[in-house]
Amino acid sequence: MNVSDKGLSDGKNLSERAHESIRRDILNGELFPGDKLQIEAISERYGIGIAPVREALNRLSSEGLVERKSQRGFFVATLSITDLEELVKTRIWLETKALAESIKNADESWEEQLVLSFHRLARTHRRMPLQSGPESSEEWEARHKEFHMLLLDRCGSSWLLGFCSSMMDQAVRYRNLSMNVHPSLLRREGAAAEHQALLDAAIERNADLACTLLADHYTTTLEGLRDVIEQSNK
Repeated sequence: MNVSDKGLSDGKNLSERAHESIRRDILNGELFPGDKLQIEAISERYGIGIAPVREALNRLSSEGLVERKSQRGFFVATLSITDLEELVKTRIWLETKALAESIKNADESWEEQLVLSFHRLARTHRRMPLQSGPESSEEWEARHKEFHMLLLDRCGSSWLLGFCSSMMDQAVRYRNLSMNVHPSLLRREGAAAEHQALLDAAIERNADLACTLLADHYTTTLEGLRDVIEQSNK
């Protein structure tokens, strides 16, 4: 590798590191909705140069996690109950279609992966105290997304899976804001039971029931977040 190639590689690695660090802190609620993202301050915060930070912010803007305002710079994308309602509605449309197709194409390998993923999620849930720190929350989020994406995994469309994955990331912001402001043990236990019911329906190859359960799961979460989001915007 020549000097020029090495410089390009290092720049790409720094941009990736900046992207992952900023993205993680937005999803975890460390960077709050509406916060201005001063490039110099972000560069200092993560110990990464200005150019990779700017590249990362532009990428996050295209992903909907950051807003770029003309003449004003970058801001953490705001949250609103209207946006959340639209997000949930769209997730239900797309994910129920993906889930039905996934169940239609189900095989033993998928079933085994799904059961293992559920047990990992349930184990992580059992270990989480009510007032959990960032590390345990991140582990739960990773297991949670893994389970939900595996439910859809056999849908046969990488495009559909990509859209569903992006929407799951957007939903994490709302959920983490809710847990930061008003942790709810009751909702955690309810969600755990809903995941079990989803697993059972999927393994039984009952697509209609699984899709109904998935839609109810997201609608229940929406109602639980409504007051929190509205209060945060006052």
